[in-house]
Amino acid sequence: MEYLSVIVAAVATFAFGALYYGLLSKPWLAASGVPVDEDGKPLNSSDPTPYIVSFVCILLVAGMMRHSFVLSGIDTAAKGLISGLGVGLFFITPWIFINTGYSNRPWKLAVIDGGYATAAGAIIGLILTLF
Repeated sequence: MEYLSVIVAAVATFAFGALYYGLLSKPWLAASGVPVDEDGKPLNSSDPTPYIVSFVCILLVAGMMRHSFVLSGIDTAAKGLISGLGVGLFFITPWIFINTGYSNRPWKLAVIDGGYATAAGAIIGLILTLF
């Protein structure tokens, strides 16, 4: 069951990311500086590599969060949600802000990406504790 919870958490988080970035695509594209075609889509949108790498990374995060939750006794939905929220907000988002600052990119990009990281951590934490 533990592997299934990690996979379900990763799939749900990846799907949420598609919705999140779909809704915020225009401000994200403007802030990120990703080159776009004449239709406004990223030039690499047909390349599956970023999507595959993203899913594998989400799977790694979900797997490590599950391991940490087991060791820490995080075993209820409320604890999972709050702990996952904390991972996203206090571990992942600060690193996004650090990378944004040093790369001289707009802070709006860090806010958008940090918002996803925070919500994604909460989703993973919740799902991991539902199994």
